[in-house]
Amino acid sequence: MWVCLGCILVGKLTMDIQHIHFYVDHAGEWREWLIERLGFLPVATARSRETWTEIVRCGGVWIAVSSARTRSSPVARYLDRHPPGVADLAFSVSNVTATMNQAIAAGATVLQPVVAEDLLNGTLRWGAIAGWSDLRHTLLEWSGQAAVPLWATLPNLETLDFWEPGAMSPHCAGFFEQIDHAVLNVAAGDLEPATVWYEQVLGLRRQQGFTIQTERSGLCSRVLGHPGGTVQLPINEPASPNSQIQEFLDINQGAGIQHVALRTRDALGAIAQLRQRGVEFLDVPPEYYAQLRQREGFSLSEEAWRAIAQQQILVDWAAHEPNAMLLQAFTQPIFPQPTFFLEVIERRAYWAGQQQRLPDGFGEGNFQALFRAMEREQQKRGSLG
Repeated sequence: MWVCLGCILVGKLTMDIQHIHFYVDHAGEWREWLIERLGFLPVATARSRETWTEIVRCGGVWIAVSSARTRSSPVARYLDRHPPGVADLAFSVSNVTATMNQAIAAGATVLQPVVAEDLLNGTLRWGAIAGWSDLRHTLLEWSGQAAVPLWATLPNLETLDFWEPGAMSPHCAGFFEQIDHAVLNVAAGDLEPATVWYEQVLGLRRQQGFTIQTERSGLCSRVLGHPGGTVQLPINEPASPNSQIQEFLDINQGAGIQHVALRTRDALGAIAQLRQRGVEFLDVPPEYYAQLRQREGFSLSEEAWRAIAQQQILVDWAAHEPNAMLLQAFTQPIFPQPTFFLEVIERRAYWAGQQQRLPDGFGEGNFQALFRAMEREQQKRGSLG
């Protein structure tokens, strides 16, 4: 009988997604895009001889974007192999030494051994391992009460400049609470090996599984989560040669993060503002909403229903608990290549007895609707066949 050692050793620890780190062609331009389109606040500008990094924040969501200053920069080497995208999915952990030791015992490649840095507001302990394919995972343990100083993990800094609070955009307030999940696409046949790798190395556990098949293409998906934290990592593999997962793998030249979901308490308000800022979302056909009204447990008021349809938001719920809703919308790819996109998600709270809870997991209905929406985009690009 196979036993997930990582689940045993790491199961009592906590693990949350701390930040995402993009490697891009021009850090300054993408800082401005994140501020102007998504309403993020500029936090810091960091430069080493090789790399330029911009750090932005919105609520509990932190993003770093780096571009190369020299050909020896790790960003340049990454962009030689891949288009712009997520190079590092970083986790905040309660015990970085225990987490790293488990990862090493499971065969992970160490990119940065654990180091401790005493800073003004606390102590940062951190290390880094190689994730699946070219993905990196930075692991951070922070003892301070203030925000995690993720800039302290950037190597060989020559300058570090913080933005004045007065220069920060006010539009972030109330938008995003945290990074809800990130989705990893892997090659056909790698779903099970990748799942086992994340179970053994980081102690994640299997939560849900989906197989989605349309008349033209398909995918297989498995959702992993950490038993002691909020990390959720769906992993997808293509189930047909023309699947949108395969298109991602071909353009990305390998496995990688296809999208990151940003959680909000008000999907309607957030998506309406993002549209006003010029963010483009995937279209949802009217028949989706006509079919949804026929589902068991439909309980939305006419006003709420019209607003959701107007903003083209996907909605899912369990028939036995119709008030526990998932509201989701997906942007068009943000880079020139049709690889990475963003998701806005609201997990609408419900009451279970005397306790208020958020729905967990992912609705299979929304998975299916998203897949069909992306197929329509494939058809426009001529890549579906």
